[in-house]
Amino acid sequence: MKRGLTVLLALVPACAPAQTPSGAPQPMSTSFARADTAALHRTLDGIASAHKGVVGYSVRNVDTGEQLELRGDEPFPTASLIKMSLLVTLFDLIEKGSISLSDPIRVLKVDKVPGSGMIQHLHDGIEITVGDAAYMMSTISDNTATNLLIDKVSIRRTWEKMEALGLPRTKLHSKSFLRATSVAMDSSVKYGLGVTTPNEMSQLFALLAQGKAVSPRADSTMLAMLADNTNGQLLQRLTAGVRLAHKDGATDQVRTNCGLFWLQSRVSVCVMTKENQDRRWVIDNEAQVTIARMGEAIVAAWPRLTTARQ
Repeated sequence: MKRGLTVLLALVPACAPAQTPSGAPQPMSTSFARADTAALHRTLDGIASAHKGVVGYSVRNVDTGEQLELRGDEPFPTASLIKMSLLVTLFDLIEKGSISLSDPIRVLKVDKVPGSGMIQHLHDGIEITVGDAAYMMSTISDNTATNLLIDKVSIRRTWEKMEALGLPRTKLHSKSFLRATSVAMDSSVKYGLGVTTPNEMSQLFALLAQGKAVSPRADSTMLAMLADNTNGQLLQRLTAGVRLAHKDGATDQVRTNCGLFWLQSRVSVCVMTKENQDRRWVIDNEAQVTIARMGEAIVAAWPRLTTARQ
């Protein structure tokens, strides 16, 4: 954690326009191979049809323009995946100078909520920074950090930012574990913490890859944080160490994972599930295996990254 925060603070003033996180290999060529997308479509649809629940996915190659989807425009519950909208809106405000990553936040007992994260276990009154909270939200999906950032940003502002990016169905509803704070109670009851579509979330990661979500500098910093996500049980599970900047979410009936793979080209992926029959909290939960198999198929469809160091 200390290493990650040090990297984050170092990136803010110095990150370059290239959309590659710190330490990631640089491509040797800009001539990008194309995939057999028809075969990939059949493979992904076969995996989805075998799943006991509802699966939607969206895959877009940022460098070649290839796209494929299933239920791409259907709304899905996001669980913690919706924290992506908060992260991007936060960095938009940082870019405009109204918030700084070094701004202090004092954590009171009333701020702490259960679920994922570590801040809830720290002593009352501890002082962290906005950057600390953003990093913990992105890498361990810390719910208390999320709520502290919502206090800084506001839910409605995340709506405005997503709409400005052309993502009108991506909506954060409330604070984590505080349904009473919802700004859209009917949708909150139906979808939970947030709602989006596979196409909108894969588009958000494509915008980050292109430096168009906020700015090249801010987007590089966000991708570097998301590449430190500690949950490797989903898209990344069967991909033998391929670099992925991603965010995930989970409830009893929902598993989601979306992100950006660095292959020989950059591939933005979003896989979302709902109404899952398997509600176990184990690594081989069926939805997690489904998403892992999809990640494996997607990575196999394009050549891996070739670098000067290999």
